[in-house]
Amino acid sequence: VPAGMEIKIKMKIVETIAEVRAQVKEWRAQGLSVGLVPTMGYLHEGHKSLIDRAVAENDKVVVSVFVNPMQFGPTEDLASYPRDLEHDAKLCEEHGVDLIFHPTPEEMYGDQFYSYVDMDVLTKELCGLSRPVHFRGVCTVVTKLFNIVTPDRAYFGQKDAQQLAVIKRMVKDLNMPLTITGCPIIREADGLAKSSRNTYLSIEERAAALVLRRSIFLGKEMVEKGERDCKKILAAMTAEIEKEPLAKIDYVKIVDLDTMQQVEKIDRGILAAIAVYIGKTRLIDNFIA
Repeated sequence: VPAGMEIKIKMKIVETIAEVRAQVKEWRAQGLSVGLVPTMGYLHEGHKSLIDRAVAENDKVVVSVFVNPMQFGPTEDLASYPRDLEHDAKLCEEHGVDLIFHPTPEEMYGDQFYSYVDMDVLTKELCGLSRPVHFRGVCTVVTKLFNIVTPDRAYFGQKDAQQLAVIKRMVKDLNMPLTITGCPIIREADGLAKSSRNTYLSIEERAAALVLRRSIFLGKEMVEKGERDCKKILAAMTAEIEKEPLAKIDYVKIVDLDTMQQVEKIDRGILAAIAVYIGKTRLIDNFIA
């Protein structure tokens, strides 16, 4: 190979835990660091920002693409959740990912699966309230991914702010030997937070979905101008959403950033988070102050 030229080894896509472990063992033997970006696939610019950060900070990067059945409730969109491995693989390869782990539910959970990772307090509010099985599924699958890949660092988006807080707490509480990095929300040109679920929206619903951005930006502006009374901020954010006939509120809340418990006055780090149905599609957004 001419000096200064490197051969880019084609990115691998593997489906078994054994193959991931063998590859990571090989990297470890070479003294290389490993980053993990856990995803449910159908990758967009939000995921891309996580991948770019992982590639910049690690020698090797693994992206998991797995629509985790355990975090969907019985009436939720597991069957219809968008999937496109070909698109995902192309994006990953273009952005320097070394390995995609794309297991089947059988590979991850086997015939008889009885062990779960669960959490109290942080999972009782916000999405945990309206999706009771969700975080047990998230904690269990993420723990499994950490055990399979053994990464030095893992990357999650701030759009799922409660999930990020839950995972950071789980890693701390269970002494998991890795660093969790949260990356900023990536938005469409018109401000809608990027989400794989945006593809469910009709043209009319897509326009209506901008009410989430308006509500979030309104709340953020109030805090920046010095408002500290959560009731007033929440009332204004709620009123903004209620102007949109296609929107149905799941929750609009302000919580302590560390404990996810509701607060009345902003005198510490907070998360203002909303979940809103636009038609049948549940979308989330938030800001931190």
